[in-house]
Amino acid sequence: MSRTIGELPAAAAARWPDREALVFGDRRWTFAGLEAEVDRAARALVALGVAPGDKVALWLMNRPEWIFLLFGIIRVGAVLVPLNTRFREDDVRFVVGHAEATTLIQSDRSGPVDFLTQTRNVLPGLGAHAPGDPADPAFPELRRVITVGSAPSDGVLWWEDCLARADDVPPATIAARAAAVEPDDTAMIIYTSGTTGFPKGAMHGHRCIRAKVDRAQRLGITADDVLLCYLPLFHLYGLADLALMSPVTGSRLVLTEGFDPEESVRLIERERVTMVHGFDIHYQGLMDIRARLDADVSSLRLGSIPAGAEDTLPVVRRILREFCPVVSAYGLTEGWCCAAIGFPDGSEEQRTSTSGFPMPGYEFRVIDPETGADRPTGEPGELLLRSYLVTQGYYREPELTALAIDADGWLHTGDMGTLRDDGHVRYLGRFKDMLKVGGENVSPLEVEGYLLVRHPLLQIAIVGYPDARLNEVPVAFAVTAPECVLGEEELEAAIIGSCRGRLASFKIPRRVFVVAALPMTASGKVQKHQLRDLALELLGVPAGTRPRP
Repeated sequence: MSRTIGELPAAAAARWPDREALVFGDRRWTFAGLEAEVDRAARALVALGVAPGDKVALWLMNRPEWIFLLFGIIRVGAVLVPLNTRFREDDVRFVVGHAEATTLIQSDRSGPVDFLTQTRNVLPGLGAHAPGDPADPAFPELRRVITVGSAPSDGVLWWEDCLARADDVPPATIAARAAAVEPDDTAMIIYTSGTTGFPKGAMHGHRCIRAKVDRAQRLGITADDVLLCYLPLFHLYGLADLALMSPVTGSRLVLTEGFDPEESVRLIERERVTMVHGFDIHYQGLMDIRARLDADVSSLRLGSIPAGAEDTLPVVRRILREFCPVVSAYGLTEGWCCAAIGFPDGSEEQRTSTSGFPMPGYEFRVIDPETGADRPTGEPGELLLRSYLVTQGYYREPELTALAIDADGWLHTGDMGTLRDDGHVRYLGRFKDMLKVGGENVSPLEVEGYLLVRHPLLQIAIVGYPDARLNEVPVAFAVTAPECVLGEEELEAAIIGSCRGRLASFKIPRRVFVVAALPMTASGKVQKHQLRDLALELLGVPAGTRPRP
């Protein structure tokens, strides 16, 4: 096994040269072909002047070049900085500047989203700079902007032209650069999804290779598996569980630009996909389309889903009943992907009602966040984890790092959960999303899970609305299922009525609003701060109250 991420394609090519490695549309690459593309990308980056330790930001939709650049950047000792494709100008301005990126490689556009115009708005000096000078005075480290999938334009390099310079760099140069990379070097900076405030850049090294081997062993992933990747590669779920898993195991990766349920189901049938990963919204789309198309998905042997909270139980049970075997999981950017995951042969209760079993090399604790005392088994508190894969720290944020990781190496996740007698972990939600209603703690996930199984809803989110007497009260935002025939007022009455006499009065939503969609991060998290702002917009700020920050 290679000791660094950049060498994974070469190791896979040596072991499985003719095995198919990557599928994208009607294009296919063997592992030998994948390694050739990675080598070419690495040489092009060196020809451009990318130096060891340089931060290279990727703002790309899922496409083969993402895979080639992932390994090429890290192979030459540079640091990968994936950018969320849902980012817009202010987000890009912050992350590119904060990461001190020397190179930005991006899509020109995707559908109606014009990425290049947004970049020009962020970098008004782009095009006026001389080669080797900063691309814009506000970004002194940024030397070059490169587009993938478009013709050259003023001040912007075209990736195809960059690749043409690859032959100027001898193989010995790349070999020397790769040999100088150490396992403890920073390989990537993954910026958090930013559900509140500015994103933070979690640094990770090369030791995640061990985690991929451990995960493959737990889930039985081999060279016979076919992995479908519609998850965004800029997020650890897609990057770690799919892009890195393929060369570690010899499994075939079927890549799509984004998530299209119909395309995904047809690919499962055509490519005989054996494994899928995703959040509840992905599985709901897949199951609905599969039923409509009557597609053959019998090749699927396993799926994974971050689960355990009450609101995920209905969809996990439906996946088991209608789609494929599934295991639940728990992970976060700072602790690498999937610190815990279930066993394929675990009981149905374990696979639906928990968030998995700790992976090798991970320790979990549950504490009282106010006192720091350990909570008894089965009692909720803040989840702490310790592992060789906990982030090296937040880039350029030593104070935030010290707040998140204590002197004993425990990462304070900010997540609420429990540890069970059988060793499984259960995620219960974010502590910051907990409501304090008249002195009583209310878990939004408990109420959301209760309502999802009783009403024709696709999604529901509970947030706090300020109240002068009770501090805050619950309000709900609901996305209705197609079969729902109730108007907003009727649905509100039905939801509130179903809670009376069954839930404590302080848990019952005071208002219910129907929305077309919940605001989500690309990693599938509901952006509840946006819903709190929407509640204030719809209802106003009550006199004598102050909205929570």
